[in-house]
Amino acid sequence: MISVIILTKNEEKDLPSCLASITWCDDIHILDSGSEDRTIEIAKSFKTSISVNSFKSFGDQRNFALDHLDIRYEWILFLDADEVVTAKFHAAMIRNIQASNSEVAGFYCCWKMMLDGKWLKHCDNFPKWQFRLLKKGRAHFTDFGHGQKEGEVNGVIKYIKEPYLHFGFSKGWSQWIERHNKYSSQEAIARLESRPPFASVFSKNTSVRNPALKSWLSHLPGWPLLRFTQAYILSFGFMEGKPGFIYCVNMAYYEFLIQIKMREIKLKNKS
Repeated sequence: MISVIILTKNEEKDLPSCLASITWCDDIHILDSGSEDRTIEIAKSFKTSISVNSFKSFGDQRNFALDHLDIRYEWILFLDADEVVTAKFHAAMIRNIQASNSEVAGFYCCWKMMLDGKWLKHCDNFPKWQFRLLKKGRAHFTDFGHGQKEGEVNGVIKYIKEPYLHFGFSKGWSQWIERHNKYSSQEAIARLESRPPFASVFSKNTSVRNPALKSWLSHLPGWPLLRFTQAYILSFGFMEGKPGFIYCVNMAYYEFLIQIKMREIKLKNKS
């Protein structure tokens, strides 16, 4: 009923757990962008279909998968290698697909952010939504910041409220900081050049509202400190102990990087 697409590059650490969580699927596609570790070897051991495409952006890579891979089923689930499908999430997907009508083009899905074995429910402002489950031929993606969001969609998008698991820190903080230094440059450009209209801040659709909030709030002086205060104090992130504190500090640092890079871009444009 569901095909799965996983984008990879050097994912030998996380890919086994991801693939072990989707043994119910007999149409798994790995779209790799030049792994130099054991990623492809691991993918072959799970009998997946493997393709390679040079990475330009997350939106472009997902669209390449939709347009070029030989996908068997009508419904397509996109996963990252550091994500794990739980039995409850799988059951929720089946239940929502079976209950959907012809107008439904896909579903927003949410995750449990995991750090040191703890679910950061408060720190990560659960639930956060991404367009991950879609009907073949009914939607594509567009880039936004370092990631992507739904682009052209033929139909309505509904919500699956049961979360999957996201292990975003599985490769350690050094890798996270290195990766987010790059992401912050992309986010700075997006928040300056592709800022959503202010009215989007009040949208009921969180996929529309959250990017708008980030884009507008990042122009405020002291926004990184406000981001920490919101997540750690106002959202009760302190209840999640040391993992919660570490997470909130690093997310504030990430927003700080975005803000100083936005300032740098503005100064370059003026000169």
